[in-house]
Amino acid sequence: MRLTPHQKPLAPTGLSRSRRRARRALGAGLLAGAVTAGMLATSPATARPFPDPPATTMSVQSPPGGDNVRVLVFHASADEESPVVNAGIEAIEKIGQSGPAGQRFTITATDDASVFTNDTRLSRFNAVVFLTGAGDVLDGAQELGLEAYMEAGGGFLGLHDAARTEPYSDWFSGLIGARPTAGSGAEAQRATVELGDRQHPATKDLPLEWKRPDKWLNWEKNPSGSVHTVARVRETTYKPGEGANGADHPISWCRDYDGGRSFYTGMGGTADSYAEADFRDHLRGALLWTTRLVRADCKAAIDANYEAKRLTEPNKPGENDQIGEPHGLVTAPDGRVLYIGRGGADASQPVVTDWDDPNIGKGTGEIHVYDPETGKTTRAGALTVFGNKGGGDELIKVEEGLLGIELDPDFESNGWVYLHYTPHSEIDRDKHMAERRVSRFTFDLETNKLDMDSEKVLLDWPVQIHSCCHAGGGMAWDSKGNLYIATGDNNSSQFSDGYSGNNPEPNFKGVSFADARRTAGNTNNLNGKILRIHPEDDGTYTLPKGNLFTGEEPDEGGGKTRGEIYVMGVRNPARISIDKATDTLYAGWVGPDAGEPSTTWGPAKYDTFAAITEAGNHGWPYCMGNKQPYRDRNLPDPTKPLDWYDCDAPKNESPNNDGLVNIPPITSNTIWYSPAGGGPDFPRDENGVPSYKEDEQEFLLPWLKGGGQAAMNGPVYRFDSDSNSKDKWPSYWDGKWFVGDFYDTDQPRHAVLTDPKTVGKGGVPVHAESLKKIVPIGDDGIKNLMDWKFAPDGSLYVLDYGRGFFTSDEKSALWRVTYKGGGATPKADWVARG
Repeated sequence: MRLTPHQKPLAPTGLSRSRRRARRALGAGLLAGAVTAGMLATSPATARPFPDPPATTMSVQSPPGGDNVRVLVFHASADEESPVVNAGIEAIEKIGQSGPAGQRFTITATDDASVFTNDTRLSRFNAVVFLTGAGDVLDGAQELGLEAYMEAGGGFLGLHDAARTEPYSDWFSGLIGARPTAGSGAEAQRATVELGDRQHPATKDLPLEWKRPDKWLNWEKNPSGSVHTVARVRETTYKPGEGANGADHPISWCRDYDGGRSFYTGMGGTADSYAEADFRDHLRGALLWTTRLVRADCKAAIDANYEAKRLTEPNKPGENDQIGEPHGLVTAPDGRVLYIGRGGADASQPVVTDWDDPNIGKGTGEIHVYDPETGKTTRAGALTVFGNKGGGDELIKVEEGLLGIELDPDFESNGWVYLHYTPHSEIDRDKHMAERRVSRFTFDLETNKLDMDSEKVLLDWPVQIHSCCHAGGGMAWDSKGNLYIATGDNNSSQFSDGYSGNNPEPNFKGVSFADARRTAGNTNNLNGKILRIHPEDDGTYTLPKGNLFTGEEPDEGGGKTRGEIYVMGVRNPARISIDKATDTLYAGWVGPDAGEPSTTWGPAKYDTFAAITEAGNHGWPYCMGNKQPYRDRNLPDPTKPLDWYDCDAPKNESPNNDGLVNIPPITSNTIWYSPAGGGPDFPRDENGVPSYKEDEQEFLLPWLKGGGQAAMNGPVYRFDSDSNSKDKWPSYWDGKWFVGDFYDTDQPRHAVLTDPKTVGKGGVPVHAESLKKIVPIGDDGIKNLMDWKFAPDGSLYVLDYGRGFFTSDEKSALWRVTYKGGGATPKADWVARG
């Protein structure tokens, strides 16, 4: 039961719950024991006598004012010489005295647990601190007193060994949040703490990466998701010993518990901790919340506070009335969701693979609209695309089709929709070539229909369709009205044993299909790029300043660059996004197929995410990850390696290159992962070439690994404080970048934090937390993530591709993930008047 200051308090026995008190048969009379004033040790700042209790009722007092904010510091040890106890008491006392006006408090310290059966005295305190403790230090009546205190709205702060207290109490286990493994935390070690919550008063002013010594506890059961974790310790920075928790190792957390507020930190295991300014700031913030001096959100990282709901039904047989082969989505300002199907159909539709047949690869790229006001789906329009050519060998399958969708920044007034697609009408069956284009169409805001005759082609370029793959497709706008267009390298995955796609030999009628130096590494080709243009109202476009090339470079005779190129050297960027608060571009692309590194050819498959702050070359097919080079190969025998590529001064010496030979230096990427793990790195020789020996690799990003991999970049969340949406995600996620993978087992589905000082400069994320229980995985969840975007109301829309390939099936669906946890606590009218 939660009591407000004006409600009549109940006796502790009235607050009992039989399920958690069956262990101890106690009479109500046990709660009436008195505590004499001499049994309490008060700090000099708080030395005042306490009267004996006149009654056995329990309530936390009405919000006190001035110096009446009080904290009880309980330590289970009677050892007056305990250095941790003494240091902790002194630190908490100074925290209470040194805070700004309105945020100060006084403390009372005791090692006498009978204080918890004196409800009148206990109710005077805004918060109770368990400074240390181990074992069964509370008897039945004392634990019931603490329970009643919390149910009446009290605050609790547990420090380090407090997690070993009351080991037989399920209620106390819930109060703490997790129990440490036996033997952990025996020795102090220096480690790095990641502060994932940048808003809670206990962490908001601390470094992103906090390096400090302490005794680090391992947890019997990881509490992430059941508590709101504000800090994690990075196990790669110390020796965690047996029972290590891995990449997700919570060390400080909070939650609203049983009517009150509970904060726990596994730090504070050494006396020296309490002399650290940053650690005192951590404790200060925790105490400000537990004492009700400030409000804070301790619900946002709790999995149960989110609801994932499937919105679309399975298609009717033979129809795509709900959804096509899912390939991308965008949200409109009024909340409507437009999503596209690439071109594959259900199993009843024929797939033509004969080049002599005029219908080869003919498919239907569909646009659907979901209206959250009505809950209904409308088929808005369709394009005839080259994109239904089946699966199997890559010389048969195809990834072309309807690839991307974006809405004009003035969509509400002009209804303009931009589609990135491969029209079937433009294929050349003799040369196995096609045209890719970005076109503008007009959408009727009243009928939810696209006018397919309104097409204005902004940009088009040739692609080979003899061999699969890598079409890309994502699009995004920045705050200046520039449109970014992601294109794949239009290159085969075969013919290079899964390493660099740089085999110059395979071609069809003179067009190479296995050499990404023809495309991604070519300054004169629009494939394997992220383009940036500024669409104009008349259906044309201009080139913004700051692209990688102007299109008029004088080097090497001129005519060897394209001014639309913003980023080159990307393999298959299916999804991109722009954080309009910073105009940072975020992109992800799929890597090649090698399962392990090769001392001959270079790195294993690396799927990649990059935070991009300026135009540049991101490496493919020369270098991957943090500038790890591949080996060159060339004619006459592409099976024999040549020199390693120079990532700082790469040259495109392919016979298939019609652009510059000397291309821009390569920029390191933000995230890369292989089947073996995240952020593989190796020792390097005097020339900067990694050893590529498996037993020498270390993993800079231990929170992820791959296997089957297909990177699906997501958005950066921006919290709208002016929105009154009941479904919006909380501000805890503000500024966090969502990265995911098509697959849902070991692959990423995380929210990450980057360091503003290193973002876009090759710096790896400083923190990551899993979203796999919030954006649920598994066959009945969102198993195959194809796209995800936040709507204006702050809810998250997600496309699940389905369970097949190049088709739609009963699992193909649009989902919505909403937040149901409520706002910050305590309630505004319960904040203590400091």
